[in-house]
Amino acid sequence: MSEAIAFLPPQAAILSRRAEILADLAELVPAGRLVHEPNALVPFETDGFIAYRRRPLAVVLPETTAQVAAVMKYCHRYTIPVVPRGAGTSLSGGAIPQEDAVVLGLSAMSRILDIDFANRTATVQAGVTNLNISEAVGADGFFYAPDPSSQLACTIGGNIAMNSGGAHCLKYGVTTNNLLGVKLVLVDGTVIDLGGKHLDAEGYDLLGLICGSEGQLGIVTEATVRLLAKPEGARPVLFGFDSAEAAGTCVADVIGAGIVPVAIEFMDKPAIEICEAFAKAGYPLDVEALLIVEVEGSEAEMDAMLASIVEIARRHGVKTVRECQSATEAALIWKGRKSAFGATGRIADYICMDGTVPLSQLAYVLRKTSEIIAHYGLRVANVFHAGDGNMHPLILYNINDPEDAAKAEAAGMEILKLCVDAGGCLTGEHGVGIEKRDLMRHQFAEVDLAQQMAVRAAFDAAWILNPSKVFPLEGRS
Repeated sequence: MSEAIAFLPPQAAILSRRAEILADLAELVPAGRLVHEPNALVPFETDGFIAYRRRPLAVVLPETTAQVAAVMKYCHRYTIPVVPRGAGTSLSGGAIPQEDAVVLGLSAMSRILDIDFANRTATVQAGVTNLNISEAVGADGFFYAPDPSSQLACTIGGNIAMNSGGAHCLKYGVTTNNLLGVKLVLVDGTVIDLGGKHLDAEGYDLLGLICGSEGQLGIVTEATVRLLAKPEGARPVLFGFDSAEAAGTCVADVIGAGIVPVAIEFMDKPAIEICEAFAKAGYPLDVEALLIVEVEGSEAEMDAMLASIVEIARRHGVKTVRECQSATEAALIWKGRKSAFGATGRIADYICMDGTVPLSQLAYVLRKTSEIIAHYGLRVANVFHAGDGNMHPLILYNINDPEDAAKAEAAGMEILKLCVDAGGCLTGEHGVGIEKRDLMRHQFAEVDLAQQMAVRAAFDAAWILNPSKVFPLEGRS
């Protein structure tokens, strides 16, 4: 294992008390909600960052906020590490446990508690999946805007932890822009409410602090989110280019012209071929790069916006322009894009990067990414949210070949440094987790990191909530 992906050593005192801890935890949750047999713990050893795994001490699956609070109070008393877990779709290792940790899984807390169309809000438990919300309100003409590719499985609690986005975040924003309130269990079991159905919360913006905190400041058990009215119409259009650089420059010019589609997604040739083979979406196979641009509004609004986008695309030598002609075709186009990660997993192991760059640097970063991958003798499929510069290079490798795995990890670190050096940042929506933890010093000065760690310690002085994540292990107090 590399130095960058080290974990804190397990506490021998906790491991020696395992039988006692299991007995105590069994008293805090209903029968069947404590997982501790070795084989039953295997699914909780890792998350979407499958290159690394650790078997936890135990897993508890509470059904209520009160049960979460009881578990946190107990673990705080005995300084037992706790790792929150939603659906385990984290791509940065955010839910990988330690051997002395209790995994607190929120998947059983999956009820929609309230839908309030008058205030355009929904209040849900943390284990509700992202897509469940839109499905619950869709017949009434509403939807929940953030739509990560894993929205069929990922949970609202996990979305809040990582401040997840998705294809439509260009227009509607990421989770923090659509979150109004949470019920939060603090490290000592205290339960507090932040925000609510009202637009702006009073006092310090603690809600903004919690969203994106990666489960290190408390456990979200309920969330109140914003509902939006469905647009009059929506139309995805495929734009094919002879080079990735041309497509990247086109994106920058579209946004620079003041045009804001609901989504602009990018695929390079390897990604196009992988997704087309899986989804049969009708993607053009004779181009080097593809943009999926979706506009919405009335027919006249969509026609006008598309005319402007097509004019810009032609200045960059667009080879193919194909407008969606039916709802079925639109669904296929998005099925291909949202299946990209799973479709890639059918042909190879991969590491998914998550750097974000200024739009003016897209073409440059794409070119340099290709050079980095070629240097390591690897392959890459680029598929990402081009409209906000959130890049997702999928670095293909053989997970069973240690040398290949080391090359993939090294290439990924270089790409993330490239994003920072180009004026961007380490993560757009996947979080830091363990994957990017030791690159935080490339992004932040020591004084900046110290301030962030001081805030974290103010909520959890013993650092038991999701340890080994986000901040470099050395130098922590």
